[in-house]
Amino acid sequence: MGIIHEKAHYVVAVALVAFLIRAFVLSQWNTIKRNGERLKKPPNTLPLVGNGLQFLQSRWKLFSWFDACQRKFGYETVAISVPTLPPGVLIHDPRNLDYVFKNEGIFTKGNFVKGRTWDLFGNGIINAEGDFWKTQRKAGLSFLNTANLRVLTDVALPQYLSESISQLRSSTNGTVVDLQHVFHEITTKLMGKMAYNMAMHADDEFTVSFDYASGGTAERFQNPLWFVTEIFLGAELRKSIAVVKNFGRHIVTKAVQDRQEKEFGEEEGKLDQISGSLIQSLLDAIQDEQMVADAALTYLSAGRDTTGQALTWTFYLLMRHPRVVAKIREEATQLLKEKNVTLTPDQFDSSLFNPVTMPYSMAVFYEVLRLYPPIPFEIRQCNEDVTLPDGTFLPKSSILVWCLWAMQRSKLTWGDDADEFRPERFLDGNKLISRSPSEFPVFYGGPRTCLGRKMAEAIAAQVIPTMACLFDFVPTSDEERTSKTSLTLPMEGGLPVTVKTLTGEEREKLVRIPEIRFSEH
Repeated sequence: MGIIHEKAHYVVAVALVAFLIRAFVLSQWNTIKRNGERLKKPPNTLPLVGNGLQFLQSRWKLFSWFDACQRKFGYETVAISVPTLPPGVLIHDPRNLDYVFKNEGIFTKGNFVKGRTWDLFGNGIINAEGDFWKTQRKAGLSFLNTANLRVLTDVALPQYLSESISQLRSSTNGTVVDLQHVFHEITTKLMGKMAYNMAMHADDEFTVSFDYASGGTAERFQNPLWFVTEIFLGAELRKSIAVVKNFGRHIVTKAVQDRQEKEFGEEEGKLDQISGSLIQSLLDAIQDEQMVADAALTYLSAGRDTTGQALTWTFYLLMRHPRVVAKIREEATQLLKEKNVTLTPDQFDSSLFNPVTMPYSMAVFYEVLRLYPPIPFEIRQCNEDVTLPDGTFLPKSSILVWCLWAMQRSKLTWGDDADEFRPERFLDGNKLISRSPSEFPVFYGGPRTCLGRKMAEAIAAQVIPTMACLFDFVPTSDEERTSKTSLTLPMEGGLPVTVKTLTGEEREKLVRIPEIRFSEH
């Protein structure tokens, strides 16, 4: 065993020296300039390793470093260098990001991103380009059509939300509940049933394995020697990816069986009629079953993780801002009075709550997405030489990085109160304010604009006011919550709370709370 460890250390040391030499060569070759001048570099940029040490930090510290860069440089594009990373830049200017969105053919995932995500996502829409990307997107659009979304809001979501409410009501006498698990259970059930016609849960073997695989894949973007260290330390990651891939094949096999059985099936309800519509659309469009499996897994991740995590961060912030909770309850109470409807844990119709009828609740959701974006940073690679709107010249194969976590805290874009949780910034009276994708890129922009935006908004518009009106959640700790390593933004350790079921009289007393402002910096 000692000989194996010595050999492993030797291999890593040799690889490290090789990459340091490569980093030095690249730093001399780097021709990224603006108006003929080399770009400024972030603080703590070192010879040879460049900014590599920053990328080796914990994810939360890396976000803080990105944030420090935007506070120091404003909209100015700066050069970054990391061993194994081609010459790159960190962009903050919305004009540059708008240009990236509108020129999808120039700025692609490239080999840098695909080389790290391929094991998990394969040919899924995250990695796909060209016609195959269009095929998967078309299938997604078919799944998320108006009729299917109506079934989601009127039938599926109220059903699964009601099940979670029943479980929360039984959590009395100081029982600790993980709200992150509650929200992931809702979104997992929704995606499992509607997209794949499968009963899925947040603690299934597949779900646990996918979470681990997502974390391991994310670490590849921070560890320049990931392909070396995984030889010796990657057994658990390989096992998790194998479980995920097997489940993808199971989704396809079941979908084929469903298709055959449906030809002779009996009349079905609305939910059953559309169940599995995404996987069936993918089977219609793609002949290769492994590619169908890759596409299915990617959509499952996008639909389940991002919305569930966003709801988790929403209630984390709501517990710290009682004024905002009071306004959500007030908005919901007013709507219920107008509709002459009573909201109780035993009798309620959450489908009354939607993005149109609940503008303040939606503003809360957008403000949470601003401060805690589900995809916290993005990387693209240039397919050709290109000049950004600010005059920065990027040679072919250069890397662009933008950190939503940092950009959406920019005082240049969001004002002096950018660090504060203030949902009103998304409102003009009672009307929602639309921000451009380049300023608020949480749903991306251009041809790759998020397909699931309307679905996420519909879920948030029901879940946020319903949960806020029926329950009072108390965190078990006042400590700041952080994200664990992942491709998205799951909360480290979940969100443990105690639960109190509110009576109608208690809700009325809680709709007026003095305003208190907190910084989320």
